[in-house]
Amino acid sequence: MPKVQRDGGLEAKAEKKPRRTRQAKSRPSRSATPKVNAESQGAEKVLPRLTQRYKDEIVPTLMKEFNFKSPMEVPRIKKVVLNVSLGEALTNSHAIESAVRDLTTIAGQKPIVTRAHKSIAGFKLRAGTAIGTAVTLRGQRMMYFLDRLFNAALPRIRDFNGIPRSSFDGHGNFSIGIREQIIFPEIDYDSIDRIRGFQVTITTTTKDDRQAERLLEMMGVPFTRQN
Repeated sequence: MPKVQRDGGLEAKAEKKPRRTRQAKSRPSRSATPKVNAESQGAEKVLPRLTQRYKDEIVPTLMKEFNFKSPMEVPRIKKVVLNVSLGEALTNSHAIESAVRDLTTIAGQKPIVTRAHKSIAGFKLRAGTAIGTAVTLRGQRMMYFLDRLFNAALPRIRDFNGIPRSSFDGHGNFSIGIREQIIFPEIDYDSIDRIRGFQVTITTTTKDDRQAERLLEMMGVPFTRQN
């Protein structure tokens, strides 16, 4: 290594290190990148069966029967409410937990716990005490539940002869009383503590019971035969 004279002494001349150059990462050219279209990313979103039937069959039929000028006038199901009343909760502390678990399994959505608004001494009820549970379904989850209710759960009721048509409230809403939660296939009989019933309320966008009845009939509600 060469040496140079500096300040009366010999000092090694520092070698210059070669400057590192950052190597560019090899990137695939745009022309080599395969194009991905919408079909390869995944299939189209599948609508619930009742939703598809409503668009393809029910809307045109109801427009013709009731002389609607626009598809927006056709009644539709707005929401479905499942409600469980538990008088036993005053003496059984585990009743609420069991009812919430069963209703979550049936609806596919966690319900809320309903509480008493005021105290009633005759029933030994205090304000704020948990007395039931309820869940509100909308959209596709509502349609999936109604499909299972009409086609899988109700036909499993023993000696089932249909749902009476007198269960409308005069404002286009319909209520169904379920006596046993075990009619739903997803409920395991060995995992429940007791048989419980609940109420299903179907709210529609129409105030006419006749239109609501025809809507539910076309959606698959097994009504009793008219005399």
